[in-house]
Amino acid sequence: MAKLADTIAGARVIGARLAAVGRQSNPEGRMPLMEHIRELRNRLLKAIAVFLLGFVAALIPQVHDPLWAFIVRPFNQATHSRHLHASLIVQGVLDPFTIWIQIAFWFGLILTCPFWLYQIWAFIAPGLYRREKRWTYAFLATAAPLFVLGAGLAYFVMSRGLGYLLSITPSGVEILPTLSNYLGYFQAMILGFGLAFELPLALVMANVVGILHHDRMRKWRRIIIFSIFVFAGIASPSPDPVTMLLLAIPCVVLIEVAELLIWMNDRRRARIPSPYAGLSDNEASPLDMDVPPNDDVTSH
Repeated sequence: MAKLADTIAGARVIGARLAAVGRQSNPEGRMPLMEHIRELRNRLLKAIAVFLLGFVAALIPQVHDPLWAFIVRPFNQATHSRHLHASLIVQGVLDPFTIWIQIAFWFGLILTCPFWLYQIWAFIAPGLYRREKRWTYAFLATAAPLFVLGAGLAYFVMSRGLGYLLSITPSGVEILPTLSNYLGYFQAMILGFGLAFELPLALVMANVVGILHHDRMRKWRRIIIFSIFVFAGIASPSPDPVTMLLLAIPCVVLIEVAELLIWMNDRRRARIPSPYAGLSDNEASPLDMDVPPNDDVTSH
């Protein structure tokens, strides 16, 4: 055991010395252009390979059948709650195969998103400062839950809107929507509200980088809230206000939280004195001594 411990300690010392030599020969951690291209290629190949695994998994009947039941459940709930005789149909010979591939594609893309997002992050992160990395971590940690919240609410109220749209069909007309149309409606609701719930995060990030300030946000607030209710009313055409409120109120609450964070961040900036205050146009500005050293930036 003592020999094994000495061997491990020696290996650590050798590794530390090799790392020190590498930093001395390349203190900024730079890579040639071809190395960047090779790394990008390798990460893209890894992301595509994992995506193909998820895509192929969705083609297996044991995975595809529960997935299809999940997708078609809002339509079945809408027809059952309003006692409607409606069925989804396909019009072309290749439509079942095309739809099968389409569902597998989206399933593989969503299932493997943590891996391919990590590959993108691993390629970009070495060129970021430590502070930029912290903001990126916060963005990624917040964006995914917000998207899932918006998509989940859209899925929860989707049957109400579908039920109303199908119930206004004139008497004597048989309801036979195509499967492609239903999938288009399903994807539009999920993506639309998933992205709508990202709006508060986008406003906060715009404030962080100095593009948006609270004064302007306060002027836009009423327009943004009104636009949210209009969007919720269009996406949920059901005449009952419950469906619209279920979609709009959570997004409005998030907008209010975003405005509070923007206000707090602007107040924090106002308390920090500007190093350029009192300087004339022809006077040199002071040096910024807070720039991190080279070892804080790990470039490719």
